[in-house]
Amino acid sequence: MLHKKRKLLKNQEGLTLIELLAVIVILGIIAAIAIPAIGNVIKNSRFNAIKSDAIQVISAAKLYVSENGVKSQLSYNDLKSYIDDQDSKLNTSHKANPQFSVSVSTNNSDGKTVYKFTGYGADGDVKIRFNNADLKTINAAKRSNIKPGDDGVYTIGK
Repeated sequence: MLHKKRKLLKNQEGLTLIELLAVIVILGIIAAIAIPAIGNVIKNSRFNAIKSDAIQVISAAKLYVSENGVKSQLSYNDLKSYIDDQDSKLNTSHKANPQFSVSVSTNNSDGKTVYKFTGYGADGDVKIRFNNADLKTINAAKRSNIKPGDDGVYTIGK
């Protein structure tokens, strides 16, 4: 019995250096493919977080108008009680006094109220400038379809 175990142990072989090197090369190739893809996912999620905050501001403007009546221009001070801005990505450089607004107008053709957001948002290295962007434009915006400007800022709206 002991003789068989010794013979079994002698026949076992470890990995050769070439096999180990092949595994390391394969892992390196996988990492080279996966890391940029993960970086893209992170940037897209930051882009969508900023868009979400802009949509929240438009929703707050709708609540304000339903409670207080139509006002042509709504500022942060008008909307601050309607906005949950604890983790807001809008105007991160102006936390004490965010500089954004929502213009409110009535569409003459169908009588609907139109809300257009103007402001700036940043999350990490992703920055978005909103220029009179309505809800439809903000929802349709995708980072892959918009090229950032020379200053690295994406622009949504006209």
